[in-house]
Amino acid sequence: MELPKFLLGDNTDFPDDIFIIHLDYPRFIINLKDDEVEFMEEAEDLDEAELNAEMEGLIVLANEFYDREITRYEE
Repeated sequence: MELPKFLLGDNTDFPDDIFIIHLDYPRFIINLKDDEVEFMEEAEDLDEAELNAEMEGLIVLANEFYDREITRYEE
């Protein structure tokens, strides 16, 4: 099965939060309300500087994914 790179998630226990789940390596969940990131695994092959640089780009992509999904829902 081929999985998408990002999934949009919500939960009624957290009504103000919007979660984006990144399913490629490194797997993580970002809460767009406050940009808090929770890793689902340790990024073992990246040093801290590489991980920070990778995450900056992935966070931008996650926000772009969210904007695209919301635009599609509104259409």
